[in-house]
Amino acid sequence: ATHLRAAEAGRMSYFVPASGAATRMFKSLFSLREVHWPDRESLARRTDDADASEALRFLECLDRFAFAAPLGAALEARGMALASCRERGLLDPILSALLDPEGLDYANTPKGLLPFHRYPRGGRTAFEEHLREGCTLTAPSNGSSSLHFTVSPAHRGAFESMLEQCRAAVEADCRAELSVGFSTQKPSTDTIAIDANGNLFRDETGELLFRPGGHGSLIANLADLSQTGGDLVFVKNIDNVVHRDFSGPVIRWRRVLAGRLVALQDRLFSALEAISTESPSAEAIELATTTIREELAIDCALGDLDRPDAAKRLREILDRPSRVCAVVRADGDPGGGPFWVREGDGSCSRQIVETAQIDTQDPAQEQARSMATHFSPADMVLGLKDATGRPFDLLRHVDRDAVFVAGKSSGGRTLRALEHPGLWNGGMADWNTIFVEVPSEIFQPVKALNDLLEPAHQPAGDPG
Repeated sequence: ATHLRAAEAGRMSYFVPASGAATRMFKSLFSLREVHWPDRESLARRTDDADASEALRFLECLDRFAFAAPLGAALEARGMALASCRERGLLDPILSALLDPEGLDYANTPKGLLPFHRYPRGGRTAFEEHLREGCTLTAPSNGSSSLHFTVSPAHRGAFESMLEQCRAAVEADCRAELSVGFSTQKPSTDTIAIDANGNLFRDETGELLFRPGGHGSLIANLADLSQTGGDLVFVKNIDNVVHRDFSGPVIRWRRVLAGRLVALQDRLFSALEAISTESPSAEAIELATTTIREELAIDCALGDLDRPDAAKRLREILDRPSRVCAVVRADGDPGGGPFWVREGDGSCSRQIVETAQIDTQDPAQEQARSMATHFSPADMVLGLKDATGRPFDLLRHVDRDAVFVAGKSSGGRTLRALEHPGLWNGGMADWNTIFVEVPSEIFQPVKALNDLLEPAHQPAGDPG
């Protein structure tokens, strides 16, 4: 009910990082093309080869993928039949039609524009599924749904075209108008790289190479959204979306997250108001201290501070962006998780920490990592505006020291690239954060192609 009231008040927006390419989804198929295992018999002989096993399952289950129809059409254009290729176990022509630019070109297609799920009227892309989920979560009755996607400049036109193709159907089914914005990582957030010798990396013309600074750069896009969109924003990755038949629990739990954020803000803002008078009372100081301890698990060390200075310290904590982050039980998943982090001033804060940020050679840090009970699915709701309705300056709340150095390549040469603090790691390091455990079944990312064969990505009752 709390979420629904916020949606009716026009407070909700929906933000999806969607610039990622689908290349990694097809990793096993690319690997097999390199060593050339062209048919089913060759694959079956590779009993100890994980890539071969993945390809065999792909072949056997082709008709269960949402792109089976366009793949068949691409093969027909080449004078071949998908059924015949499957029956004969011919992998090469299928992969060529699926991945190459002369075919469907899925190897160079954004993940958001791939058909993820089968429906009676055809396949739906991850992008369309997010439009529908976002519309359900953000639109007031008979109102306009505010959604925003960050995309690569090269594919923005394709996303806009896909939006127009499915707009009418989504609006009719969701009974709301779509208000969809697109943006790209700002060129001003590009970063430098170094070569194998530690020198600044230069391209073949001798110019310095500047690369996109990672998804942490998108904090600037979120800041822009706070100027125009709702003050409460759902955030989730483009590949974490389920088939409509399994969307009920996802919608329900995302509403829970939003309701929890509204309740958190109400309490923090109330305490902030109480200590924002010219001469805050001892009761107001106690109220703020208790609120911070109970909601944020922060024990404020006020020491011998007088009331004005104590109130100032408490306001610094209360007057920040807030977020409620979903976490799921850890099950060997790689990536970030919820941890307590000790700051430079000795205080502790709740953070999402990536594996790359942990020094596994440090026994204490490795022990903390090995004892982790939960994993972050990067599913959260953000509060972007303060108690007066003004947008927070999100760039002030970034931990500039929490940068990443990643191994990459350019023009066949290896390099080490600097990336900005991750969007939900260092990019939101100074936010007031709480974690809410959600059922693992609502976290259904598609990292590998055959993940689309999992039940959450297939129609209910599919024989499998």
